[in-house]
Amino acid sequence: MELLSHLWLGLQTSASLANLFYCFVGVFLGTAIGVLPGLGPTATIAMLLPVTFALPPVSALIMLAGIYYGSQYGGSTTSILVNLPGEAASVVTTLDGYQMAKQGRAGVALTTSAVGSFFAGTVATLLIAAFGPPLAAAALQFGPADYFSLMVMGLSASVVLAQGSLLHAIGMVLLGLLLGLIGSDVNSGTQRFTFGIFELADGIGFVTVAMGMFGLGEIIRNLENEEGRSAVIAKITNLWPTREDWRRMIAPILRGTAIGSILGILPGSGSILGSFAAYSIEKKVSNHRHEFGKGAIEGVAAPESANNAGAQTSFIPMLTLGIPSNPVSALMVGAMIIHGIQPGPSVINEQPALFWGLIVSMWIGNLMLLVLNLPLIGMWVKMITIPYHLLYPGILVFCAIGVFSLKNATFDIHLMALFGVLGYLFSKLGCEPAPMLLAYILGPLMEEYLRRAMLLSRGDPMIFLRRPISATLLLLAALAMLSVLLPSFSKTREEAFKE
Repeated sequence: MELLSHLWLGLQTSASLANLFYCFVGVFLGTAIGVLPGLGPTATIAMLLPVTFALPPVSALIMLAGIYYGSQYGGSTTSILVNLPGEAASVVTTLDGYQMAKQGRAGVALTTSAVGSFFAGTVATLLIAAFGPPLAAAALQFGPADYFSLMVMGLSASVVLAQGSLLHAIGMVLLGLLLGLIGSDVNSGTQRFTFGIFELADGIGFVTVAMGMFGLGEIIRNLENEEGRSAVIAKITNLWPTREDWRRMIAPILRGTAIGSILGILPGSGSILGSFAAYSIEKKVSNHRHEFGKGAIEGVAAPESANNAGAQTSFIPMLTLGIPSNPVSALMVGAMIIHGIQPGPSVINEQPALFWGLIVSMWIGNLMLLVLNLPLIGMWVKMITIPYHLLYPGILVFCAIGVFSLKNATFDIHLMALFGVLGYLFSKLGCEPAPMLLAYILGPLMEEYLRRAMLLSRGDPMIFLRRPISATLLLLAALAMLSVLLPSFSKTREEAFKE
C-alpha cells in the first residue's frame, strides 16, 4: 500500500499540465535527436542544461530524462529505414531491421520496435519504483569510507565496460579526476592547478566540459563523415504485424527486457551492452537462427527492448546512491546539483515529489512515445534527409549561447572549443570520453569522502578494509579490473562495439 501511495504522489506530480508539457518536449526532442545520426542524447542534454535553469527541478529532470529514453526510440527509426543507427544502442537493430525494410516490412519492424520499447520501459519503471526505496534505505547506512569505495567500484566498472583499450580507459578516468581537482580547495580555499588563470578559480564548469566533449567533438566528427549519411529510404507500407509475427516477438521482448534491465544498472554503456547481449542470446536460442542478419523479427524485438529497459534502469544508481552510471545520468546529477539538490539516498525522503514524479513520468513518457512514434514516421523520414552541414551551425550557436549564459564569460566559450578539439582527438585515438566525464563528476565527491574517512579514522587507511561494506566494494572493484585480463573478455572488449 505504501508503494501505491508513493506512485499516486508521483502521478499527481507528473500529471500536472506543466510537467506533462515538459515530458512531451523531452520525448519529442529525444526522438528527433535519435532520428538524426550523430547528435545523441548526451550532446543534446548538455546543450539544453542552461535552458533548464529557469525550470522547477522536477520539470527539468522530467524533460532531461525524456530526451534520454526518447532517443532510444528515435535511434531505431534510422536503423530500420536507412541502415544508420541514430543512437549507439541501436547499432544491433540495423542487422535485421534494415533487411526487413528491404523486404517491404519496414512498418512491421517499426511497430515491433515501438511495442518492445514500450513494454520494456513499463517494466523498467516498475523495477525502479520497487527497488529504488530499499536501495536508498540501505545506502543511508553507508559511511564516508563506504561511499569512497562505492565510487571506486563505479569507476572500475566504467573502465571495464568502456570500448577499446584498457589503458585508454584508465587514462581517461585519470584525466577526469585531474580535471575535477582544478579550482579552489574546499577546506583551505587554496587555488590548485589553475596556473594563475583567475577564471579557473572556481574550477571548470561541468556544462562547458560536456558541451565541448560531446557537442563540438561530435560536430567535427560528423562533418568529417557526412557522406556516410546518404542512403535509400525504404518504403513504408503495412504497420501491423501478423499473428505469426506477434508469436515470434513475445519471448524475445521478455528476454530482452530482463537482460536490459539488469545490464542497464552497470556503470558505463549498460543499454548498449544490453542490446548486444540480447541479440547474441536470441541468435543462440531462436528456432529461426538461420534468418538472423536476413530480416529476423527477433533481431529487432530483443535489442530494442533491451536498450530501452537499460536506458531507464540506469537511473536506479543515480536516484538511490547519487552515483551516475553513464554520461547522461552524470549530466542529470549535474542538473540536480545546479538546482540545489544533493544527489543520493536522501532525495527520496527530502524530495519525494521529485523522486516519484520522475519515476511515473517515465511511464507517461513511454506512452507518449508509443502514440507519437508511428503516426509521425513521415516527419522523421524527412528529418533524416536534412544535410548535416545545414544543421551544425544552429547547434554550434546554441552551444555557445548555453555556455556563455552560465557566467557571461567568453573564457568558457574558449574552453568549450578546447574540449571540442580534445573530444575529436580522443575519438580519433580510440579513447571513449564517457569514463572521463564520470570521473570528472565523481572526483570531487571521492576526495571529500576520502578526507572525511581519514579524519574519522585519525589518518588510518585501514578503515577502508575494516568496514565490511567498503571492503566488499573494493574487492568487487579489484575483481572487475582483473576480469579484463581474461583473454575472452579482452577479445569481446575490442570487437563487440565495432560498428
